[in-house]
Amino acid sequence: MLLLALDTATPAVTVALHDGSTVLAEAGGHDARRHAELLAPAVAVVLAKAGASSSDLTDVAVGTGPGPFTGLRVGLVTGRMTASALGLPLHGVSTLDVLAAQALEDGAVAPGDEFLVATDARRREVYWAAYRAYGASLLPERLTGPSVDRPGDVPRDGRPVVGRGAELYAADLGPALRPLDPSAGALAGLVVARLAEGDDLSDVEPQYLRRPDVHESAGRKSVLG
Repeated sequence: MLLLALDTATPAVTVALHDGSTVLAEAGGHDARRHAELLAPAVAVVLAKAGASSSDLTDVAVGTGPGPFTGLRVGLVTGRMTASALGLPLHGVSTLDVLAAQALEDGAVAPGDEFLVATDARRREVYWAAYRAYGASLLPERLTGPSVDRPGDVPRDGRPVVGRGAELYAADLGPALRPLDPSAGALAGLVVARLAEGDDLSDVEPQYLRRPDVHESAGRKSVLG
């Protein structure tokens, strides 16, 4: 396996290559306004670091959000185009699931404990979901969500919160546990683990959770002279 993984659902643009056992290379940047500019160079960097070319890829994986429309769309379109052009399977996982998996792997939360993951949804809101670990592999089990709410309306119930959303709204969500942003390396590892469990990851529909900020015009307006 040579899996290309990428996620642009948050301000962090992240790309990684995974060989089915370990992360071979990872690259990216952090800029909410430059997803499209950062993504292609990051893909080129990870391929070069691994001494591979696009023809060596066997799978593509993308983070499906939730995330703001423009940024999330960049990664999903790139993933779909890459998989289609090369005739490869395309796998999708929630970006919040990726952060949950990272937190479990890093030991930020204990196995069996319930916790939340929250990312910035702009408009003074957060995307969030509740989790706990399951199985010997400590994969994240999503209990509720994903949802989008104002930080003060998130039912924290004393549970720790992972992610950038908690850092931005600490008064409502408490101190943020790391990781703050998703890692494509963790995304790839989660995809490999879930495929090994026999999970179907073919759903790559974006999780926008609300209408985009920009809408097409309903029609041409008449102008009276």
